[in-house]
Amino acid sequence: MKIIFLMLGMSVLIVPHVNAFDVMGKAVLYGRITDAKTGESLPGVNIYIPDLQVGTVSDVNGDYRLENIPEAKMIVQLSFVGYQTLAEAIHLTPNTRHDFVLSPSAREIAEVVITGLSQATERNRTPTPIAVVSKKELLQSAATNAIDAIAQQPGVSEVTTGAAISKPVIRGLGYNRVVVVNDGVRQEGQQWGDEHGIEIDPYSVNHVEILKGPASLAYGSDAMAGVINMLAAPTLPVGKMAGSVLFNYQTNNGLYGVSADMQGNKKGLIWDLRLSGRQAHAYQNCYDGYVFNSGFKEDAVSGMVGINRDWGYSHLHFSMYNLTPGIVEGERDLLSGDFVKAIVLPDGTEGATIASHSEMMSYTPITPYQKIHHYKVVLDNNILLNEGYLKTTIGFQQNQRQEYADILEPDVYGLYFLLNTVNYDVRYVFPEWKSINLSAGINGMEQISQNKGSEFLVPAYNLFDIGGFVMGKRTFGKLDLSAGIRYDRRQEHGTSLYLDANEQPTFSTDPTATLRFPSFNSTFTGTSGSVGAAYQLPGGLYTKLNLSRGYRAPNIAELGSNGVHEGTFRYEVGNPNLKPESSMQLDYSLGYNSEHVSVELNLFTNHVNNYIFLRKETLPNGADLLTDGVSTFKYISGDANLKGGEFTIDVHPHPLDWIHFQNSFSYVEGVLRNQPDSSRNLPFMPAPRWQSELRFNAKKLGSLMQNAYVSFGVDVNFAQNKIYYVFNTETASPSYTLMNLGLGTDFVYNSKTICSLYVTVNNLADVAYQSHLSRLQYAPVNNVTGRTGVYDMGRNIDFKLIFPLNF
Repeated sequence: MKIIFLMLGMSVLIVPHVNAFDVMGKAVLYGRITDAKTGESLPGVNIYIPDLQVGTVSDVNGDYRLENIPEAKMIVQLSFVGYQTLAEAIHLTPNTRHDFVLSPSAREIAEVVITGLSQATERNRTPTPIAVVSKKELLQSAATNAIDAIAQQPGVSEVTTGAAISKPVIRGLGYNRVVVVNDGVRQEGQQWGDEHGIEIDPYSVNHVEILKGPASLAYGSDAMAGVINMLAAPTLPVGKMAGSVLFNYQTNNGLYGVSADMQGNKKGLIWDLRLSGRQAHAYQNCYDGYVFNSGFKEDAVSGMVGINRDWGYSHLHFSMYNLTPGIVEGERDLLSGDFVKAIVLPDGTEGATIASHSEMMSYTPITPYQKIHHYKVVLDNNILLNEGYLKTTIGFQQNQRQEYADILEPDVYGLYFLLNTVNYDVRYVFPEWKSINLSAGINGMEQISQNKGSEFLVPAYNLFDIGGFVMGKRTFGKLDLSAGIRYDRRQEHGTSLYLDANEQPTFSTDPTATLRFPSFNSTFTGTSGSVGAAYQLPGGLYTKLNLSRGYRAPNIAELGSNGVHEGTFRYEVGNPNLKPESSMQLDYSLGYNSEHVSVELNLFTNHVNNYIFLRKETLPNGADLLTDGVSTFKYISGDANLKGGEFTIDVHPHPLDWIHFQNSFSYVEGVLRNQPDSSRNLPFMPAPRWQSELRFNAKKLGSLMQNAYVSFGVDVNFAQNKIYYVFNTETASPSYTLMNLGLGTDFVYNSKTICSLYVTVNNLADVAYQSHLSRLQYAPVNNVTGRTGVYDMGRNIDFKLIFPLNF
C-alpha cells in the first residue's frame, strides 16, 4: 500500500512541476492532404496522434495544423470515409511540414494503430494477432451489453446469463484468463463468477482492441487468453465542442436506452461527460415464450477532465455504473410448463405460482435479482522526458454486488461482495535508438474484499501483486522483431469464517461454531515472456510469428469457495492446493491487403500447465453428490492443449465497389492430456462458427442520405459434441443457423449530418437455439415439452437514432 500511495503522490506532484524536467521543445506539424488519384485536396480528414491523445481535422482546403506538441517521433494516423486509413511514424520538429496522400479504398479498413501496448503500434507490424472493432461495427450490432457487442468477432465468444450478463471468452479461455481494460486500467469486479458481467456502459465505448493470446507482459496475471481494451472517443481538436444524443430501442425485450454525451477542448483544457440509461423487460423466444425475470435496469455516468500540453497530458477519468438484473432460475409449472415465481403464502411460508404476463413485461426485476454498483476513478498521465515519455496510471475501483433471493425478505440481500481495488502502473518508453524501441515498468494492484451479507460463497480476502517488465522492438526495414520478459508476484490472504448454529458469523471460541472458510496465505510467482516477428512481404502480403509464455494465479473462488453459487445450480468447493497456470503459445498469421481484397489466417497452439476447471462430484454408486440440495462441483487442475485459429476474407469485387462480401471461420479445440475419452475434452469450449455477410453500400442516395448500407448475414454455429462427459458435467449442443439483416444511413441537409439511423435484425427466422456457452441451458427441464434449460433470444429488431451536436 505504501508503494501505491507513493506513486499516487508522484503522479499528483509531477504534473504541476513538469517544467522542472528536461522536457522536449515545442513542435508544430502542418501540411496538406490530397487524393492520390485526382490530386484534389481533402477536407474533413481526421488526423490523430494516439500517444499524445491530440488531433485535428483538415479544413476546406485540405490543410491541417497541430501546435503545442513535443519534439519526438510519433505515429500519426489519418482516417477518412472512403479512403484507406494511413499511419506514419514522423519525427516532429519545431517546423515540420508533412503532406499526406490518401488512396481511395472500397474496403472498410478498421483502425491500423493499436494503443493497448506500451506505445502506439501499427497493427500489421505487431507479431501478436489483434482484432479491432470500430465504432461503426458497434453501432450496427443489436447488443444488450458491452461484451455482446464484440462477441461476433472471429475467435471471440461469450458466456451468457440471459440478456444482461456476458463474460468474454477468447479462443476457449475466459473468466480470469481475459483482462478487460477501460479508462487505462483493468476492470476489476468479480470476474470469477459465472453471473458477474463487465461493468461498462456500452454506449461509452468508441472502439475495441482485442489482443489474442498471452498478454501478460503488459498486464500481468489473468491475461493468459488475451486483453480486451475498450476505448473512449479521441479528444477533440483545440477550440471544438461537440456531442451527441443516442436513442435505442429493441423489439424483443422492449429495451429502450438513451445516452447523451458532450465534450470540448478549450486551449488544451479538455472535458467529456456522458449520461446513459437502459432498461428491458423479459426477452422471448418461440419455445419458452417470455423468459421470466430476464429483464434488467442499467444507468451510468462517465466522464473525463484533463489538460493537453506540449509536455504531454494529464487526464482524470471517472465513472459510476449501476445494474439491476433479474436472475433466471427457469422453474416451471408441472402441468402447463409455464414459468413460475416464488410467492409468500398466507401462512407466511414460501410457495410458487405461475408468473403473469404483466410480470413478464415489467421493467422492474423480481426476486431473485442482483444489484451491482461499480465506481471508478483513474488518473492517467503521460509526460514527455528526455525524448522518451513517462506514463503513470493510478486508479481506484469499488465493486458492490448484492443478491436478493429470499421471497420472505425481498428487500434483504443474502450475498454481498464488497471489493476495493487500487490499480497502479508506471512505465517509461525510452527514446528510439537505432530503430530500437524499448520500454520498462512496474504495475499491479491491491484488493480488499469483504463479505457483508448473510450468505457466503467465497472468503473475505486481501490481495497484493506486483510485476516488472521490459519490452523491446527493433525494426529492420520491413521486418519488425519484438521481445520481452516479465516477473510477477502475488500474495493472497483468505480470512477464516466461523458460523454459529443460525449460520451467522461468530468467533472460533463459540461452542456452536463451525468453520466455513479456513484462513490461508498463498504466494504465487510467475514468469512471462514473448518473442516474435512481423514481416511486410511485397504485394500487400504480411506474415507474423510469435512465441509467448503466459501466467495466471488461481482466483479466490478456485482457492476458497464453499457454498451455493446462486443462479448456477451448483455447490462449489475450492482447492487451496492449486498451483498457478502457465502457458506456452505459438501464433502464426499470414495476411494480404489490397484495395479490393483483405485475407488473414491466424493459427495457434497453446499448452497450459495446471489448467483449472470445475468438475462435478459423485457418490461411490455414481449418483450426484448433493450439498444443500444441489450438485457439488470442485475445482481441480490438469495439463491442457488448445489449438485452432481464425480465417477471414473481405472482398469488394471490382468494379462493383459498392458490394461488400465478408466471411470468417473460427475454431478451437481443447483437450486434457493423458485422460480417457470421457474426460479428454476441456469443458465449455465454444463451438466452431462460420459467419458470412453480404453488404451493399451507397455513398450518396439522393440529396438527403449519405453512407447508406443494407446487409444480410448468416451465422452458422456448428454442433459441439467434444465435451467433458464425466459425471454429466457438460452436455452437447446441436448446430443452429441464424440469419441477420441490417440497414442504415446518415441524413444530411446543407452538407451537415442531421441524424444517423441504424436498424439491425438479429435471428431473422426466429430460430430457437441454445448457445453452447449459455448457462441457462442447464436450467431445470420443462416436463411438458421435455426440453432442458432456457433458450436464447428470438427475433430482435434494434433501432438506433443518433443526433450529433456541433458547436
